[in-house]
Amino acid sequence: MKYVRILLFLAGLSFILSGCSGECGDLQGSAAPEGTGPWESVTQESAESLESTARESIAQESPEKDFYISEIDDEMFSGMQGRSYREGCPVPREDLVCVHALHVDAGGVTHTGEMICNRCIADRVLGILEELYENNYPIERMEPVDSYGGDDERSMEANNSSCFNFRMVSNTNVISKHGMGLAVDINPLYNPCVRKVNGVLSVEPETGKPYADRTGDFEYKIVKDDLCYRLFRENGFVWGGEWKSLKDYQHFEVPDEVSDELMKEYLQAK
Repeated sequence: MKYVRILLFLAGLSFILSGCSGECGDLQGSAAPEGTGPWESVTQESAESLESTARESIAQESPEKDFYISEIDDEMFSGMQGRSYREGCPVPREDLVCVHALHVDAGGVTHTGEMICNRCIADRVLGILEELYENNYPIERMEPVDSYGGDDERSMEANNSSCFNFRMVSNTNVISKHGMGLAVDINPLYNPCVRKVNGVLSVEPETGKPYADRTGDFEYKIVKDDLCYRLFRENGFVWGGEWKSLKDYQHFEVPDEVSDELMKEYLQAK
């Protein structure tokens, strides 16, 4: 029933968003303004059947398909221990799933990718990745951050697109939305997080400094109104590239209302 309650909460949200919260630095409000949101079609009467259908569709998916969602099996979860799934993570294993998708790099080569995320956004992430692939939108690499020892900097330096990694927002004790599987980074090397720290420019990853200047033209660059931006925004995500106190060009996240409600659920369950 916990998942049903989350779906019912999401049903009341408007996800056509403006404003933001800071992920790699400053923290700001991330309210969902008025508007028609993609979750509003979920009603109280349909919530339980929606949960059942979602779980059945995951169970029925075959690895032979190019785009599908799977549960986190024992082997994958073992590989996450001490890496992306660290001590203190409030997200239960059953709320995490693996999104499997094809993606094409800037050279036109197709790859098979995996992205671990929270179950409540998995269908939307899967749909976005499938549409990006169908339109040849380049994503260089997509694998769980466990391949990099759970080291976010190493993953970003490899230009690895990812979602779940239990960690705190930089310079705070606040759990990152990545730590809940509710934020997605796309082509992070070429779309770094840029901010001022004590008047000094900070770029994450550090090797992304050449791409902090967004006036240049280069591969894997995310810009407002491109396909990646439009798909995530249409599905209710906030883009870090539109934040004011910092710019996180790689980053798409759910609004605070969703993450706050989920965190309440997780803390109450402990």
